[in-house]
Amino acid sequence: MRETPGITPGNKTEMSWIDRIIRFFLEKKIVAFLMILLFVGWGLAVAPFDWNLRGFPRDPVPVDAIPDIGENQQIVFTKWMGRSPQDIEDQITYPLTVALLGIPGVKTIRSYSMFGFSTIYVIFKENVEFYWSRSRVLEKLNSLPAGTLPEGVQPSLGPDATALGQIYWYTLEGLDKNGNPTGGWDPQELRTIQDWYVRYALLSADGVSEVASVGGFVKEYQIDVDPDAMRAYKVGLGEVVAAVKMSNVDVGARTIEVNKAEYIIRGIGFVKSLKDLENAVIKVNDNVPIYVKNVARVTLGPAPRRGALDKEGTEAVGGVVVVRYGENPLAAIKNVKKKIEEISPGLPKKTLPDGTVSQVKIVPFYDRTGLIYETLGTLDTALAEEILVTVIVVIIMVMHLRSSILISGLLPLAVLMCFIAMKTFKVDANIVALSGIAIAIGTMVDMGIVICENILKHLDSADPDQDRLEVIFRATSEVGSAVLTAVSTTVISFLPVFTMQAAEGKLFKPLAFTKTFALIASVIVALTIIPPLAHILFTRKEKRGI
Repeated sequence: MRETPGITPGNKTEMSWIDRIIRFFLEKKIVAFLMILLFVGWGLAVAPFDWNLRGFPRDPVPVDAIPDIGENQQIVFTKWMGRSPQDIEDQITYPLTVALLGIPGVKTIRSYSMFGFSTIYVIFKENVEFYWSRSRVLEKLNSLPAGTLPEGVQPSLGPDATALGQIYWYTLEGLDKNGNPTGGWDPQELRTIQDWYVRYALLSADGVSEVASVGGFVKEYQIDVDPDAMRAYKVGLGEVVAAVKMSNVDVGARTIEVNKAEYIIRGIGFVKSLKDLENAVIKVNDNVPIYVKNVARVTLGPAPRRGALDKEGTEAVGGVVVVRYGENPLAAIKNVKKKIEEISPGLPKKTLPDGTVSQVKIVPFYDRTGLIYETLGTLDTALAEEILVTVIVVIIMVMHLRSSILISGLLPLAVLMCFIAMKTFKVDANIVALSGIAIAIGTMVDMGIVICENILKHLDSADPDQDRLEVIFRATSEVGSAVLTAVSTTVISFLPVFTMQAAEGKLFKPLAFTKTFALIASVIVALTIIPPLAHILFTRKEKRGI
């Protein structure tokens, strides 16, 4: 058998690293088949599309409709009820802003002073890790010098979410068994159900950072004092306030031993009803206790509010679900919906005067799932159609059925490898990222065409006694460096995109990443998978035709 220059035992060490890789996979076809199985299984497990794989383990790439172009920020929220915006600015916003500016990595700070509260947005540099910045902000807030803020004012850190974290809005409505609105629930009742039942249940769903209540009235105890009664009983307003505060306190004490048994002593003062407040003792005059009910009227009523939730012209009560930073928005919404299904049967119900049974239901009015599925559905269809058209074009132009099937069949493999890279490098699947794969399909298939065409050419011109493996190796090696160079120049052309910063970088980098992943995947397939399969599928003197 005639030896081929460059691959004889004597000069095998002169082969380039590309040639060594090609020869290794040609000689060790089992490795190539194991790679195919690995990439297919792993790619299906992390694919962002909602495929029904019948129990196949899934850990998909995080999915959203658009890239999150929000800034790397933390929010500090501070309440000081009843104070003017100027007081808030001078005594809360400005001192906090000055203190927070000293945190490492802070780029800028934006603040808003409103009536009764202050909101401060601490913007960090993009290279600062999100949870590291949260810990630094908390550290600074906990180490503020005494007297920095007014007495009783405590700043709080916002949820660990981004500016685009609102994924699900809902309202609480009374519905009959047929799903028709019934009414019969006042905003105060619905807000109480939202605050003390629904909110805590949805917070327990995986991936949820915050569930904010919106609309309705917060129920509170209201004490309306009678000035004439206070004058008659010689009671001051401060005494009434102090008595109310002390009435809602549980007091602990020591233990006593009676008949060799130990008893725990405690004073129970937790307010459970209006009567508990009404019977709170303000003071004692001539051994006669003066109760709150003697000088004031105690009722349950709505707390003052500024703003409301409107749904189709009607006041409503609801909540906003915010996804945690770094979580999969689509998976978080699914978890929220599962939790809603769990708690829905236990929501309160009542019988209205007309005999209709009305039960509180959670009714969504903003669900990002629809937008995500519409976006992914469009790209899923586009990718499938593009691959199909590419297959048809390859079959027609190459005019060789087996090579056309080989090229086209490995195209989905390269796409699955791209999904693996997206999962590994934490590139979320969205309309921009998946578009990078779509626009790379044509370039991906070019490499397979070049390799297969050269293999067919060498097989046609090879002597009958030549080893078919050596012919395929020589054909692949001949164009391998050129294919790799072509891909490298394309990847290098994306370097300016990778250097983009801020919002434009977050918007366009996913496309550059996915197209680069697709091109690299196609090179790997072309140099390691196609030659071994060509050695199995192709014979000598291949006849062109479909």
